[in-house]
Amino acid sequence: MPKPIRIEATEMWDERNNEFIIVKPQTIIIEHSLVSISKWESKWHKMFLETKDKTPMEFLDYIRCMTINKDVNPFCYYALSQENLQDIVKYMEDPMTASSVTFFGNPGYHEPISSELIYYWMFTYGIPMEVEKWHINRLLMLIKIFSKKNSKPTKADKAAQAKQMAELNRKRCAALGTKG
Repeated sequence: MPKPIRIEATEMWDERNNEFIIVKPQTIIIEHSLVSISKWESKWHKMFLETKDKTPMEFLDYIRCMTINKDVNPFCYYALSQENLQDIVKYMEDPMTASSVTFFGNPGYHEPISSELIYYWMFTYGIPMEVEKWHINRLLMLIKIFSKKNSKPTKADKAAQAKQMAELNRKRCAALGTKG
């Protein structure tokens, strides 16, 4: 879901041209999506989700990549307040879903995730292209659900399931006063 960010009027000094720049109040509408990530990765040649310590310039450029409205003053990104930036980070961290998926497999395994890998997963699972504009956290949860539902149970899954069933059976026996 797109997020509006209101940027207040600001006056800045352009050292290159030795002049003041007036940034009029403006609202940008951002979308933290696969499309935005793809734009950023094509420019910076880095995996967005794997680059934890982005430079201020990389982060501002990502905000530019997330912007979906037209006719945006390019200087408005330099006029973002701390409150704007905190609001953007909060929006980006929002899971945007009520779902959760638990995996019993190898918890230490992590495959580096690029936009192309996410597109691969979408094509593999038959996820329609329209969802490339979903909030990325929601799209990744959908992919996790597809992965979980399409995977064969592992020994760890079966063992965890047996343990869970034994615990449930123990509780029922205790509640009913039976031995099983």
